[in-house]
Amino acid sequence: MAITFERASSDYAEIARRALETEQCALIVVDIQEKLLPPIFQKEQLLRNSKLLIRAAGVLKIPAIMSTQYAKGLGDTVAEIASLLPETEAIDKDQFSCFGSNAFCTLLKRLPGKRNTLLLCGMESHICVTQTALGALREGYLVHVASDAVSSRTEWNWKAGLRRMRAAGAVISSTEMMIYELMRSSSSAAFKQMLPHLKG
Repeated sequence: MAITFERASSDYAEIARRALETEQCALIVVDIQEKLLPPIFQKEQLLRNSKLLIRAAGVLKIPAIMSTQYAKGLGDTVAEIASLLPETEAIDKDQFSCFGSNAFCTLLKRLPGKRNTLLLCGMESHICVTQTALGALREGYLVHVASDAVSSRTEWNWKAGLRRMRAAGAVISSTEMMIYELMRSSSSAAFKQMLPHLKG
């Protein structure tokens, strides 16, 4: 058992050491919907940081995919998120994992370039985000989760989701960790474009 744990820890460390590369990343915005959002723990933080990630993805030309869970009952993507992705139509699903949607899987495979790293934000941490992360890992993707841009209705479930994803091999990160790593340098044009939003 100890050998297996050590090997898993070594594999995780290797993945965590790899630098994020903009041309390999896609941002997945999971189920930030009108009727799901009100009871979410620290929802203002989730919204602010998801918006930062979407803005950074736009600046860096990282493609973004949005999902909704049964939009007919749970509402569309909240306006302040959808307005940042005006040309992106949310993929509505009934499976909790985005990987349970053929439309999602097809769109993901058709993204330009070699997109082998998924950056996740959205909700709920312990349900749709976790199941999407696990599906991505099973498909061979590298997964980074912005811990302060995901949440659940309770703090307990938010943290339980993060623990499960970390145990499965997802890198648990933060919004600023992702953005600063992708930007690389304070002298880059992209960073200067993002700075007013990061200061806000």
